[in-house]
Amino acid sequence: MPLAYLSLGANLPSSAGPPDLTVAAAVGRLAADGRITAQSSLYSTAPVGYADQPRFLNAAVAFETALSPLELLGALLTIEQAFGRDRINAIPDGPRTLDLDIVFYADFVLSEAALEIPHARLAQRAFVLVPLNEIAPAFRDPRSGRTVADLLAALVQASGPLDSSVVIAQSPNWPSRLP
Repeated sequence: MPLAYLSLGANLPSSAGPPDLTVAAAVGRLAADGRITAQSSLYSTAPVGYADQPRFLNAAVAFETALSPLELLGALLTIEQAFGRDRINAIPDGPRTLDLDIVFYADFVLSEAALEIPHARLAQRAFVLVPLNEIAPAFRDPRSGRTVADLLAALVQASGPLDSSVVIAQSPNWPSRLP
């Protein structure tokens, strides 16, 4: 089965509760469409773009699935909606109850109106690269050929130290590793 790497984030409460419970519940919902093989720690991250909002909680998972990339996107959007995400009326880069993104899908390179794989802005997003580096530092971006660790190092070199922009978050609702 293909292995996808997914980014998860939230900074508003949902029907599941606060953001840490929402992200954990979303991981549970993914089980219907595949198998989580690795899970990062949970990170508290500064918002990017629209700054007037709470910090996010972000994580990454490795996910084996038989779904095609577009089918996986559909499943992720359904999960987001179940937790109250409204992509149509939302502020771009604004607060959200849940954000699920396909960062990588095996070694696919796909560019369609609805989906771009690898994720178009992954190299500029510490909130994606830090958790992903924890579970897949040697994975190579099929577009650039660079590893996740290399992409993160380049981002830090270009932007400076991450300091408090991405820090480990403690939550009893989020196990840092799968059993």
